[in-house]
Amino acid sequence: MTQPFFELLHTDPSGARRGRFHTAHGTVQTPIFMPVGTAASVKTLTSADLQEIQAQIILGNTYHLYLRPGHRLIAQLGGLHRFMHWPGPILTDSGGYQVFSLGAMRRIREEGVTFRSHLDGSAHLLSPELAIQIQEDLGSDIMMQLDECPPYPAKRDYLAKSLQLSVRWGARCLAARRPDRQQALFGIVQGGMEADLRQESAAALIELGFDGYALGGLSVGEPKEKMAEVLSYAPALLPKEQPRYLMGVGKPEDLVEAVAAGMDMFDCVLPTRNARNGQLLTRWGARNIKQARFREDARAVDAHCLCHCCQHYSRAYLHHLFRNKEIAVLRLMTLHNLHYYLDLMEGMRQAIATDRFAAFRADFYQQRLSGDED
Repeated sequence: MTQPFFELLHTDPSGARRGRFHTAHGTVQTPIFMPVGTAASVKTLTSADLQEIQAQIILGNTYHLYLRPGHRLIAQLGGLHRFMHWPGPILTDSGGYQVFSLGAMRRIREEGVTFRSHLDGSAHLLSPELAIQIQEDLGSDIMMQLDECPPYPAKRDYLAKSLQLSVRWGARCLAARRPDRQQALFGIVQGGMEADLRQESAAALIELGFDGYALGGLSVGEPKEKMAEVLSYAPALLPKEQPRYLMGVGKPEDLVEAVAAGMDMFDCVLPTRNARNGQLLTRWGARNIKQARFREDARAVDAHCLCHCCQHYSRAYLHHLFRNKEIAVLRLMTLHNLHYYLDLMEGMRQAIATDRFAAFRADFYQQRLSGDED
């Protein structure tokens, strides 16, 4: 198996980075967006669909797969790659964010997080050691440490104690990792919107020595300007020679700004969830296919888009399918939205490689201001 490692290939004058992350299941070109496959499936799509749109890496969810069908069963069946017939790299989160989302149904203590399943109310303890065991059994290429994701807003004292707990859990995750496994393990920087706490968290995790580092605790309800403030300094706290992952952030403009800030990896449910709600994401902005103006519109969603949806179907057809609750439309719109995201990342990679990222960024916003031909 390939020992995971990261190559920083080029840095644009803006600070945007072009790199490669090598894993046992292939090489990931960065910056990259990772489609979210919560329960071993990117909703409405098959693994063949994901390969068709040239997805390089996908994300699986530790919490959901632990509860159902269970990590031991997936290991017995050959691991997550074989289980879902996906040949490329997989990143698994630790389950910390999902447990955070349970609110009153969970309790945080030094040992780990006790919580009740959203499926049947059964009681569980998710410890750092169990989080690693689950991810190793799943066989993902990139594992995440168990951390506490504090809410926004949160008091400074709480944030300080929380990040220290996450650092201790990070150390336990590293100690629990099997030495014979070729899986990368990322640490997660917390600290809320406090710059000095973010610095404290990053320094402590770097001292522990992870294979990559993520920024957590963003896109949890904070104003956009707060996220921009954190991104103005936090990437520089992380090692240049290792991958930088911004967790759960994913509007197109957020991706462009985060790449400009020096981040490399991203995930978000937005393109898949919004597709299921009738929203198409395009270079001109979002389009709601339910609107009556699309009823007789014979054009493709985007005449320049090479996805299966845009190459073969009209806006009028998608409108018809959605209004009639035909399941096929969910797949077609998800294909388009993810293709748009992956094409956006490819455009950024090319721009960085040729020192044109500033021009790319300006063109991105100019297109969104101009609107399309309708």
